[in-house]
Amino acid sequence: MALLSVNLNKVAVLRQSRGGALPSPLAAARVCIAAGARGITVHPRPDRRHITAEDVAALAGDLPSGVELNIEGNPFAPARPGYPGLLALAAEARPAQVTFVPDADGQITSDHGFDPLSLPAALPAHIAAFRALGCRVSLFVDPGATALAALREAGADRIEIYTGPYAAAFDRAFGRDDALIAAPRRTLPAPGEAAALDSAIEACAATARAAGAVGLGVNAGHDLSQHNLALFLRKVPAVLEVSIGHALIAESLVDGLASTVRRYRALTGG
Repeated sequence: MALLSVNLNKVAVLRQSRGGALPSPLAAARVCIAAGARGITVHPRPDRRHITAEDVAALAGDLPSGVELNIEGNPFAPARPGYPGLLALAAEARPAQVTFVPDADGQITSDHGFDPLSLPAALPAHIAAFRALGCRVSLFVDPGATALAALREAGADRIEIYTGPYAAAFDRAFGRDDALIAAPRRTLPAPGEAAALDSAIEACAATARAAGAVGLGVNAGHDLSQHNLALFLRKVPAVLEVSIGHALIAESLVDGLASTVRRYRALTGG
């Protein structure tokens, strides 16, 4: 059973593209929680292109007991007007979890994790500062990474496996969902793609096993969808949490937010 945490960045992207207050990430969070989501994830970026510091504060003050807030971000990104920095956000919001992601300001989306063999020297101090606030700390890592002892020694509680390569391999094997959940899919992998998909799954599973061996919990996220999630959870051991946003919000435009969240809860069991 994995906890489902719904990432609301894309709701805020739509609002920021127009200005004003709609659609509201806070209203979307309430719908997701009523439908069974047990976590809400946000990734406030310094350029404020989607979730803002004000959104983080509003969500933190509204989430009911038992629903976790997960704030993603780069702890090394400096504060600037409109963005107080990840530590200041966590100090105000007191999320259950922060997820460190080594992305640059201009990245469209997170596309790589920390290199466990070349960690920033200041990383342990940053982790300690967030843990002092009562936050669980998870570090974004690439699938296939197995030398994870240094992350545990630095003070991390969990890793989050970057599942983008797995999702891409799944699409190559079974077809893309360009028409969202109504799209026809192949029932068997395309010729020549089964081995690539197996390799992508095994890379994630190897990282999960390595994390467990050194006492790190396992989260996962990026491009997970209703199509590829069940296989991932079946093949990758001991996943505690999945953070899903882009596909979930895209699917909800067709089927409605509440019904989409309920479908994901049925897949995760948690």
